[in-house]
This record gives sequence, C-alpha cells and structure tokens, in this order.
Amino acid sequence: MKVKAIRVHKIGGPEVLTWEEVEIGEPSEGEIRIKNKAIGVNYVDIYYRTGLHQEPLPFVPGKEAVGVVSAVGPGVTGIEVGDVVGYADTPMGTYTEEQIIPATLAIPIPPSVDHITAASVLLKGMTTYVLVKQAFKIQAGHTVLVHAAAGGVGSLLCQWGNALGATVIGTVSTQEKAIQAAEDGCHHVIIYTEEDFVAQVAEITSRKGVHVVYDAVGKDTFKGSMECLMPRGCMISYGQCSGRPDPVPVSDLASKSLILGRPGMRHYTATRDELLHAAGEVFAGVAAGVLRVRVNHVYPLHEAARAHVDLEARRTSGSVVLLPAMPAADS
Repeated sequence: MKVKAIRVHKIGGPEVLTWEEVEIGEPSEGEIRIKNKAIGVNYVDIYYRTGLHQEPLPFVPGKEAVGVVSAVGPGVTGIEVGDVVGYADTPMGTYTEEQIIPATLAIPIPPSVDHITAASVLLKGMTTYVLVKQAFKIQAGHTVLVHAAAGGVGSLLCQWGNALGATVIGTVSTQEKAIQAAEDGCHHVIIYTEEDFVAQVAEITSRKGVHVVYDAVGKDTFKGSMECLMPRGCMISYGQCSGRPDPVPVSDLASKSLILGRPGMRHYTATRDELLHAAGEVFAGVAAGVLRVRVNHVYPLHEAARAHVDLEARRTSGSVVLLPAMPAADS
C-alpha cells in the first residue's frame, strides 16, 4: 500500500524535506503497523536532516509519534488492531502517515492522555526522566541550571526539577519565553541575549555555583556552563543546537573535580522493562500535574519544512507537533 510521508533525499536545509508517496507493506514476524495520529518534532530531527547525525539516504525523519495499530504481524501478543500506542527514539521514520515498528518498542498510551499530548511528551518526557533521575539524580536542595528552559525538554526539566525540590535557574532568549519558564517552575530566569548568564548564575548562587547544568545548546554555552558548576558538579550535555562544543581536555575537569556526561535515552531504555518504566514515570507525572505539556505549535505533516524553519529560528517554545490528518493542499 502507498502512504504519504516526508522524505530526505539529500542533506541540507528545510527545503530538502519532500512530501511524497512511499510504499509500505504488511508487518512481519514480531512487528505492527501504526496509523500515526500525531508526530512529535524534536531538534534531533534537524541534526539528521543537516547531516550532523548520519542516516543512509533517502530516509524518513522523525523519532516520536502516537497512533492506532492498523495491522499486527505473526507472533505478536498483547497488542491488537485499534490499540493506541506510541514509540520514541527508535526506529527512525515517524514523519509518515503509517509506519511499521517492532512490537517490543510500542508503548501503550493511557486513555486519559490524548494523541497530541502523548506525541508531545513521550520522547521529551522520557529524556527528561533520564536527565533528572538517572544521569544525575536531582535531590531537594540542589541548584540546577537549565539552558533553553522554554524548549520542549527544557520546559519539562524545569517542572520536574522544581517538583523534586531543586532551585531551578533557566536561560531563555526572549521575555516571552522568560514568562513561560517562570510558569514552568524556574525560580530565576536569565535572558541570555541581554545578560551574561555566567555572571548572573554567580550572583544568584553567591558564587557557589550549581550542582548540575543541563545543556542542549552546545557550542555557544558549553564553556560558560562549565564555569557555572560548583566543585564536584555535573555537566550534562544532551544537545548541540548551536554546534558541537569545542573539545575539553580531561585534565580541565580536575580543577573542580567535575563530572561530564552525554547521556542518550536509548541506553537507559534498552530493555522492554526499562522502556515501560520510563514511560510510566512520564505518564504518572502528567496525571499528577507535575508535568504540564505545552503544545504551542501544531503543523500539518506536509508542512514539516515550516516547522523546521521555525524551530531553527528559535521561534518556537514548548512542543511542536505534526498532524497527518490535516490535508495537504495537493491531496
């Protein structure tokens, strides 16, 4: 059968995201086919489109979606046609009307969570879970610095960090985003386009520094982030939207006995039990009101290029979602 999807045939800007027909078959042993209802957009999608992360061409981008099971392959148990499931991080290829995935990667979506909310929080929420409860375990009394505090993961980091009892410092680019970050639990918000965040963090912490920095920006903030850490502090780099940070000699960590980490969600959700536990933590946070999902930008799937333009220009905040059900002009 043929479905419509976004495909990348060459590395480049948003214009390389082409809307076209692709062939999709029946699920094989252990697989299911999903009719996507909502697709999450993440900055990592841009990394693949621009070649920062490698994927054989051509490919369908996207690493987060929620949909309804439309077919079940042989040997699959516990999943039926009509079930609502989500999937995140792997396999690549969510920018499509339908996709086939291994059944072991399907995450049941609670009936209380709608498709758009689930697609907005699954990958970002499980990433946040890894950042605050695995890579560095936030405890009450900690002081944390969150860059891009109004972004998809940044927003959740602020909320979860606050709920765990930390003092949260967030950096944003505009006054509008500063208001959102404060609503999401930031005790102190720094507009980095107007203020030196290193100096501001030093003032806020009485020059003690922070226990942990969560940095998704990369090159532009990495060095300053290291300066913001207290002795025995932890630098968590989980993105690089401004480019790869410059190399750091291991000996540079010794001056304050710092720890540097670059965690990836897939290594913390490698087993079925780990995957379901992480998702369960996220949905429990949503149900308890600890995590408020901000779906601030919704585009039809065929306009994925416009979503990428806005995301790269930092015109977005919260989550960005693509909807296959919004018809294309040529369909």
